[in-house]
Amino acid sequence: MRVTDEAIDRIKQMIVAGELRPGDRLPREADLAARLGLSRNSLREAVKALALIRVLEVRQGDGTFVTSLDPALLMETMGFVLDLHQDASVLEFFEVRRILEPAAAARAALRMPDEDITALRKLLDDLGPEPSVEDLLTSDVEFHKVVALGSGNRALASMIDSLRQPTYRARIWRGLTQSDAVTRTLAEHRAILDAIEGREPEVARSWATVHIAGVERWIQEAVNLDEESAPRELRSASGGTVRPLRRATPVEY
Repeated sequence: MRVTDEAIDRIKQMIVAGELRPGDRLPREADLAARLGLSRNSLREAVKALALIRVLEVRQGDGTFVTSLDPALLMETMGFVLDLHQDASVLEFFEVRRILEPAAAARAALRMPDEDITALRKLLDDLGPEPSVEDLLTSDVEFHKVVALGSGNRALASMIDSLRQPTYRARIWRGLTQSDAVTRTLAEHRAILDAIEGREPEVARSWATVHIAGVERWIQEAVNLDEESAPRELRSASGGTVRPLRRATPVEY
């Protein structure tokens, strides 16, 4: 179990056991981390995740509270977590993304105007080295949109854009619960952009495949699919590593 997942599970157990009731304020971060035997960073990420699905509410300057836990409040946001962990259908959307987006990146390496490449570079630079999950995802949406449009094929860009919403919440959950998701996403975006700027279509295609397949692989593990059912591109003799065609420091998962 990942450390953040363990932290989430322990807080949920406290709520189920009645140690924390609806409306209760969580103990101070340092005290709760020590009580649960967790690092403060892991606890902080768990609180973010539970706030996302409305189990907790963070009130600026006042603390973190258990929500009313009213079923109507939780239904919508809990639904996607259940879907993510019990239903593999979201993988189908990522499989389509893995087919389309590498093709778009390869075309963008040949067709994207220099001014759009400069704009993408600024988009990534403005994030800084340690962006929040929310800021990264906002940038992520724009990054993929510009790359798709850079392919010069409006039909392809439209199809890629239509896949944004069905996969967005899964990407949020990954960003909150996978410890290196933010760093990895930034590195992969830069690798894709470097290949586009270098006018290297096959390198751009390879890195885009790595990028989408990393999220796909994480979801596959989250829904506990059998390894043999994973697409061939996600499997290798080294245990699931997708290798790009070239670059000095490939990102592996």
